[in-house]
Amino acid sequence: MPADLAVIGLGPYGLPLAQAAVAAGVRTAGYSTGPETGPLSAAELRRMHSAGFRLATDPAQLGRVRTAVICAPTPRGADGGLDLGQVEAAARTLAAHLRPHTTVILESPALPGTTEEFLRPLLEDGSGLRAGRDFHLAYSPSRVDPGSRAHPPACTPRVIGGLTPACTESAAAFYGRLTDKVVRARGLREAETVQLLETNYRHVNIALVNEMAVLCHELGVDLWDVIRCAETKPFGFQAFRPGPGVGGHGAAQDLTGHATRTLRMVELAQQVNSRMPRYVVQRAATLLNEHGKSARGARVLLLGVTYKPDLADLQGTPAREIAVRLMEFGASVSYHDPYVPAWNVLDRPVPRADSLYEAAADADLTILLQHHRTYDLQGLSVKAQLLLDTRGATPTGAAHRL
Repeated sequence: MPADLAVIGLGPYGLPLAQAAVAAGVRTAGYSTGPETGPLSAAELRRMHSAGFRLATDPAQLGRVRTAVICAPTPRGADGGLDLGQVEAAARTLAAHLRPHTTVILESPALPGTTEEFLRPLLEDGSGLRAGRDFHLAYSPSRVDPGSRAHPPACTPRVIGGLTPACTESAAAFYGRLTDKVVRARGLREAETVQLLETNYRHVNIALVNEMAVLCHELGVDLWDVIRCAETKPFGFQAFRPGPGVGGHGAAQDLTGHATRTLRMVELAQQVNSRMPRYVVQRAATLLNEHGKSARGARVLLLGVTYKPDLADLQGTPAREIAVRLMEFGASVSYHDPYVPAWNVLDRPVPRADSLYEAAADADLTILLQHHRTYDLQGLSVKAQLLLDTRGATPTGAAHRL
């Protein structure tokens, strides 16, 4: 039986969409656009396949669906802007098999104007069909919260913006099968700008608390207590917490190369967040010196090297730069992460600690970079010679905090 839905791009955006569709009873086929890694575990993938999810190896299968969603990744290009190469390849593949009345939706991160000015011509030229007349075209910003139990797809509203009102309604009918609430934007550009605002909102607010972390350390103020108190305000405040840097697949977007001006606040946020790995290493070296040890030759254990807790995803993780900088200082670096069986930095394998407590007791400094649920931080703080907590997760007074 042919699929109702084709998800094109099986990385961080496509796999969660396919999982949600399969869970909603939508017959779904996935088409890979290249070497991709997603946030789903092997067990979750097995459950999807047992529920009917299938991989499409023949591009002709893309022409047999009612809805095709392009979820190809858009990493940063050489100019700092979004690289649409995989979106272009996906569009050309789909266009060669596109049939009338199909609904095509772009979910990949994209700047305002991308769907109409970049994707539309590729689909029309490759298929001979006209968007808005022969097939529906829409944009919906991906709202994936990998590993989150609090925000499942069915309870996460989806924003839809179409080329025409009919395009919007067709896309809304599809997403209405996956979620309890569909929000209609005025058009394509409005929906694309929702993605821009949501992504940058995260980065700007993380940058603010990262700067506050540096300031509060200099002032001798407990920032985590400040945040705990501030988040009791019922209006005008949303709590964000600092960390060793910002990882993940949703890169900040300052419109580089796509507009006459950039978003200056986003540029500044990128600068602040990109400095955090260097700051963590500086704090590490200072702690070692204060305890009579030098960074050169010091044994440093990194705990949690993924970009997000309880996931195996290493995309953009600040742990990589921290490890590199520690090595440049002459430190001997090892790591522990229950989700990462092997980890390479600078094309060299980083030694993995098998016994967490023994490794922490042996290390001159242990740095908590990611707070996985499996970590017993109370017990760890007792075992570790010296512990730097970049997440504010340890009990008060049990470790040095960022």
